[in-house]
Parts: sequence; C-alpha cells; structure tokens
Amino acid sequence: MPFEQELMEIHVNVLFRQNDAGFLTDINEPPYDPAPRLFLGATRAGTIYRYRHGLDSRISKKLESVIRPETDLAAIIRILESSGPITRVDIGPAFVFPEVRHRSAAAIRMTESNKELLRAHFPYTYEELAVKSPCFAVVQDGVAVSVCRSGRQTAAAAEASLDTIEAYRGRAYGVEVATAWAAEVQSQRRLALYSTAWDNFASQAVARKLQLIQYGTDVMID
Repeated sequence: MPFEQELMEIHVNVLFRQNDAGFLTDINEPPYDPAPRLFLGATRAGTIYRYRHGLDSRISKKLESVIRPETDLAAIIRILESSGPITRVDIGPAFVFPEVRHRSAAAIRMTESNKELLRAHFPYTYEELAVKSPCFAVVQDGVAVSVCRSGRQTAAAAEASLDTIEAYRGRAYGVEVATAWAAEVQSQRRLALYSTAWDNFASQAVARKLQLIQYGTDVMID
C-alpha cells in the first residue's frame, strides 16, 4: 500500500483533470465542471495543494506562505476572498479500501445488458454507465435500489460513488455494493478510494462498516 502522501497525490489526480503545468482545470467526470480554486490534501506526512488554472500568481504566492509549514485555513480563505467571494468550502476525510477478500453475491454487476435496472432510480448512472464502470447494484422489486460506481477514475485508482434510495437504507446494501465494487477495482490492480464530507454522517457510517483506512483530509475551496 502506498504511503499517505502518495495516496493523496493519486487521489487528487483522480478527482481533477490538470494541465501540463500541474494546475487544476476540471472536475474529472462529466460534465467536467471547473475545478475549485484551491485543493488541499492534508496527511500526517504533510499537505499537498493545487491551484486552479488562471489563479492570480500574487494570490498563489500569498497562499503558499500560510499553507506551509502548517495550514491556516482561516488565512487561506481571507486571501482567496481578495480574488473573489468564496461560494463553497468542502472538508472531509479521504479513505482507501483495505484488500477485499470476499464480495457479496447480492451485488450484481451492471453492464450494457442489464443497465435498464438502473433507469428508475439512477438515471444518471444509466446514461453514463460506460464511464462509471465498474458499477454494482443491489436489485429489489425489479429495480436497482443501491449502487456503487466509479465516480471518477484513472489508470491508477477509482473513487467510489455510493447511493441507496431512502426506502431501502439501513439494510447494509451500501456495504454490499461498495465491497463488490472495491473488489473489482482491486482485481484490475488499481486502488479503491472513498471520500466524503464531515457533515455526511451516513457516508461516514458506511466507511466505518467497511473498515476503510483514512489517509488524509480533503479541503476544496471555490
């Protein structure tokens, strides 16, 4: 397993598309919305950071003075506000799946031949299955009710995107589909990653049940 800092580097490459100079350009999934102005990935070994392409160099130099050696989030926000109002701050843990040895038979792989099962509750996944695979679902009453797919991915890793419709929550379906998804990603010799927000308690509960390993914390500011 890579060290925490290396995992965070892989993670940021999964989350965003970047130009040749290493600046963020777009979110790495359709419809490829603009990346945040600043991404911070904090680990016990240190913090990596990426700026969005086009950020004023005077702003980036000021930011570096408060990112290193210790991150001062309040100061970062004040500096970014000088280039325009802050509209969003997302903070949350970043995890990696341990090696998955067993997957639930209840989770079915979604393919072009059975993707109609997704249409009722997960129309976006139905439409984008080609770029969201691998994708696994629990099917009840003739439709998919819980899904784990690749939200964003590269040749090195994939980031889990997990959703269960409200009427079927509390039945461990999320654990079943996430385990099956991770096992498939790992069989492709890629890392299976998972991240969420600190205020998403349901998502964090799934991470605990899956016994995921936290390697860092994400901060995205726009």
